[in-house]
Amino acid sequence: MTTLMIQGTTSDAGKSTVVAGLCRVLKRRGLSVAPFKPQNMALNSAVTSDGGEIGRSTALQAQAAGVLPHSDMNPVLLKPETDRGAQVILRGKVYGHMDALDYHAFKRTAQESVMAAWQALEQRYDVIIAEGAGSPAEINLRKGDIANMGFAEAADCPVLLVGDIDRGGVFAQLVGTLALLSDSEQARTKGFIINRFRGDIALLEPGLEWLEARTQKPVLGTLPYLQGLLLDAEDSIGTVQAEKESQTLKVIVPALPRISNHTDFDPLRLHPQVSLSFIGPDQPIPCADVIVLPGSKSTASDLAWLKRQGWDAAMTRHLRYGGKVLGICGGFQMLGEWVDDPDGLEGTPGKVAGLGLLPLTTRMVAGKQLRNVSGMLVGEEAKVKGYEIHNGVSKGSALDNPLFDLGTHLDGAISEDGQVMGTYLHGLFDHPDACQALLTKLGLAKAGSVDYNAHREQALERLADTLEAHLDIDAILALVKS
Repeated sequence: MTTLMIQGTTSDAGKSTVVAGLCRVLKRRGLSVAPFKPQNMALNSAVTSDGGEIGRSTALQAQAAGVLPHSDMNPVLLKPETDRGAQVILRGKVYGHMDALDYHAFKRTAQESVMAAWQALEQRYDVIIAEGAGSPAEINLRKGDIANMGFAEAADCPVLLVGDIDRGGVFAQLVGTLALLSDSEQARTKGFIINRFRGDIALLEPGLEWLEARTQKPVLGTLPYLQGLLLDAEDSIGTVQAEKESQTLKVIVPALPRISNHTDFDPLRLHPQVSLSFIGPDQPIPCADVIVLPGSKSTASDLAWLKRQGWDAAMTRHLRYGGKVLGICGGFQMLGEWVDDPDGLEGTPGKVAGLGLLPLTTRMVAGKQLRNVSGMLVGEEAKVKGYEIHNGVSKGSALDNPLFDLGTHLDGAISEDGQVMGTYLHGLFDHPDACQALLTKLGLAKAGSVDYNAHREQALERLADTLEAHLDIDAILALVKS
């Protein structure tokens, strides 16, 4: 067996979804399969079985493959902190902070981690389904590339190219991308997958015939647009929501510049009794029942953005009229009195005033907390299961009234009047018991529950069924057995 790489003509062409679907298809056929993303740039991440950190979409692909996520599956994770700089994570652990030019020079070292991780996976699995990043035809990034063809050439693996027809210009996408590759890269590109097609396939067939004649490469399938498919996003904020009831709990979330792990809200997008809205920069802040401050990769700078946008005044008014506020991870830190980052772990060193809604302070310290946890909502018979990914240690009297009992430690805080809550726990709405109990605390009368993990499984099965029906799986199996 071998490695197959899925690359795309653009970002969000559907690479992550195709990889997840193929992982589930191959698992169904009795193969041990692992996903692999050599390099990812994303602020949605997950904690692995070995205590590391990888991109959230790769963790979902591991679930599709029926295996535990491991740091080898995403050996290079870049978490943007500014427009020009990012935290660099190698094989699950923080390596340091680099600007774009420094990282470009660092790629040779990063490639060593990529190849070592890939070789480790090869020893443990029958098949590896690798995923590219962005496009392989980014001319300015081709030197030292480790994310796309640079990895494929080093690993000597076949590549399938995915194009998104919903964007328009799919034939130009595919032919143009292929034309910008080297001869050896063109040779290892074994075929095309067209994604997100709507309409009568008969109208597309003349174009497919032209594409195959022009490139001498097969189209291995045309995947339909899957309405309502809701799976963990790699980085972009998802907008798909389930149908809502007439009376809903209105929840708004500020779309912070460095928002992280916004997949926390996927169960709320799915919940029929919750109307969820992300509020972007310079948009009016609407009335709501609940304001949730999400995670942030750059807590102090995102806190300053919140204040410039008027969220501090909006939350004061919101609480005065009986609304609820929930802070998650960086959002929890913002609810306190101070956020102190003396060593500049998340940006410019310094101490900034928080929102003052909970009596606690946070100090950023070296050593990121990475752990999968489970426990109970304090005072409730409601199980919770999630993960922690954060810098910073919080202290203060607010912690005397915790939100969760996680067995090894207590987490979070809730104000005496119950209007303001905070937690370091990501995935807090995923478990149906916790989802129902938390929504009740947030003001939803007769709250129902949503089992998001069960939903993930159903969505992955639907995705695999679609690939089985619309892709030439035998041809793909021939590639991984070659």
